[in-house]
Amino acid sequence: KIIDKINEHNSKNVKEPFFSFEFFPPKTLPGVENLYTRIERMTSLGPLFIDITWAAGSPTEKLSRTIADYAHKYLGVEVLLHVTCTNLSKNDIKEILETAKSIGIRNILALRGDPPKGVLKWAASSDGFNNATELVKYIRSEFGDYFGIAVAGFPEGHPDMMKTLSESSSDKKSNISSLLNSCEDYNQYTMHLKEKVDAGADFILTQFFYDIDKFIKFVQRCREMGITCPIIPGIMPIHTYSLFQKMTKLCRTSVPDDIWAELAPLRDNDEAVQQFSIRFCLDMIIQLFHNTDLGIQGFHFYTLNLENSVISILRELLLVDSASTRKPLPWRGSRCDNKGISEDVRPINWSNRPKSYMERTAIWDEFPNGRWGDGRSPAFGELNDLHFFRPTVNYSKEDFL
Repeated sequence: KIIDKINEHNSKNVKEPFFSFEFFPPKTLPGVENLYTRIERMTSLGPLFIDITWAAGSPTEKLSRTIADYAHKYLGVEVLLHVTCTNLSKNDIKEILETAKSIGIRNILALRGDPPKGVLKWAASSDGFNNATELVKYIRSEFGDYFGIAVAGFPEGHPDMMKTLSESSSDKKSNISSLLNSCEDYNQYTMHLKEKVDAGADFILTQFFYDIDKFIKFVQRCREMGITCPIIPGIMPIHTYSLFQKMTKLCRTSVPDDIWAELAPLRDNDEAVQQFSIRFCLDMIIQLFHNTDLGIQGFHFYTLNLENSVISILRELLLVDSASTRKPLPWRGSRCDNKGISEDVRPINWSNRPKSYMERTAIWDEFPNGRWGDGRSPAFGELNDLHFFRPTVNYSKEDFL
């Protein structure tokens, strides 16, 4: 289980953090095929685990499980599978969990979930669960200690509790830069988070953030509340200025004014925005890892199915030497029934060669939604279709433009 790997890493007092990746199901079949190649390339860098997002009720719902099964079985990486309460009854969730168990997946990210696409207000399904706490309790009651369970954490408070918005003074078209929750609401949120942990969650994965001070206060508040489990900060590199504006506004993620000031002159230069993002994320990771009072030992990258920025950050951290693999054999060992431990015969696939054509052209789709719009890209599509871009509160029409 992932929590066992985290505990093992922490017990060794290593001087470098662990890292993990998130991927989402692509919208096109060529995108799925290219995602498998991309996941293989990125998992060869040695992440502690990967997670596959889930959108209940969407055409990609079953695809999430298929991708998770493929990565677990053929790429030999630990997989964290999203399971939400949205549009699912208890029997539906039990079937999903039994399927995950049957294919050897032992890690679940338990989420309440967002409303289905086109629906603003979340509502529990008939004979379903009302929140993630109930889901965690159910998993523990039905499956005992078989599954490792992660839950979501929001450094700025849950979006449903956010009350007031104020536009950035530096740019009228910028996203919301100040999200102000009352102390009562924030305390209520951290109490709910503690309930999830007390119900049986092993660790917390946080929403991405760009205000490091707010994240530090969040961790400190969690510890004050008696939450002692590992907290893994979510890191999302900035890919383009316009998408960053849209994403942070819809997610109600605060962005310090100095970041907007540095990004503004670069807004029409995607490569320059990426370079700024790499430096910013690198500085943030170093600050958090070396703040020993926080106890942060690892970082979770929201990749958006892209690799260049994430790999560049890992190289700067000296966590990877190059895009070459760390595997002792020219294939990935399966995690099914420990086959990967002794397996020594399998046809060699050309894509496993570290100097292959695909590796040398790894960033062919680095700007899939802006510059080329190539449907073969795993990242192709509107970003607001992703799970953390779906609003859960009322917005005006202008907010979506």
